[in-house]
Amino acid sequence: MQCNYFGLCGSCTLHKMDYETQLSYKVEQIKAQFGIDTPEIIRSNPERFRTRAEFRIFHDYDNGAISYAMHGFERKKIVPIDACSIVSEAIAEMMPKLLNAISQNEMLRHRLYSVEFLSSSTGEVLVTLIYHKKIDDVWLHEAQKLAEVLQIDLIGRSRGVKLIVTKEYIHETLQIDGKPWRFRLYDTGFTQPNTHVNEQMIGWVKHHVALHKSDLLELYCGHGNFTIPLSEQFNKVLATEISKRSIQSAKENCALNSVENIAFVRLSAEELTQALQKERVFNRLKGIDLDTYDFSHVFVDPPRAGLDDKTRDFVQRFENIIYISCNPETLQRDLESLKKNYSVENFAVFDQFAYTRHLECGVILKRK
Repeated sequence: MQCNYFGLCGSCTLHKMDYETQLSYKVEQIKAQFGIDTPEIIRSNPERFRTRAEFRIFHDYDNGAISYAMHGFERKKIVPIDACSIVSEAIAEMMPKLLNAISQNEMLRHRLYSVEFLSSSTGEVLVTLIYHKKIDDVWLHEAQKLAEVLQIDLIGRSRGVKLIVTKEYIHETLQIDGKPWRFRLYDTGFTQPNTHVNEQMIGWVKHHVALHKSDLLELYCGHGNFTIPLSEQFNKVLATEISKRSIQSAKENCALNSVENIAFVRLSAEELTQALQKERVFNRLKGIDLDTYDFSHVFVDPPRAGLDDKTRDFVQRFENIIYISCNPETLQRDLESLKKNYSVENFAVFDQFAYTRHLECGVILKRK
């Protein structure tokens, strides 16, 4: 991949390596860290792979111009840029059009702090403009014209204010083993930033989890990214998440795919433990009979902090654990505990963030 800002922009920290070299470098580190000889490797596309991106806006007050910007290798330094080689084709095409249009409109340009892009394989682009000023109906009028001209979905944000110009989501279609799965992706919801790798991650789990007559429990289900395709492998699925917005999104995505064997519930792992042990009754579980579930697998995709002590203990009541990790350090910590009672059946690395030192992992464990 070629980029004019390698060595200046602080985003691609492994910019001195070509794609295969940087991937090999990261895989060797994981192999040494976990004592794994041959992990399965899920590669990224070498360029145009990021479907979500955020850029600062640099204001050149001497000539009134604005440009996109990123933090440099020295965090306090801002590097103005006019393009980015890792963002999706849709975002790359929209970046100059958007900047040119905003540059010609004082209302849209004034005190614009940053721009967020979210794109999908269907070609939709959602743009969020973030301001260091209060935006109002006057701004909204100008933003509506911008969205119409560029044919984008648009949102404006300032402190305590969110104005939805068109709509606050786009649609994505993931192809998993030749089958399409539809999702509605919201601006503030967590989404996997590399669609190609995301499809392969889901496919990897499905490949290693055979069809079961038993049930699946998922913690940290988000908007149902893994849950909905995995529902094909199980009789029933109970999926939990603490974010009310994520649960709403997951239910919408379930309906989009006409899936009827998943129950999404807003519960923490601790609350779920209390419910399963009949220590507490939750109104959020109304209509769900936990006694009817026969869980053979638990699926976790925790935040960077990994599993807390209570959740780590909780997952060990299940025969099989599927663990997707965005942080090898906390995964290593959790595995040190889990491997006392479980064996690692499958281990994979996912190159979500090419040209950075970051590498995600997937582990499937079975009780010894």
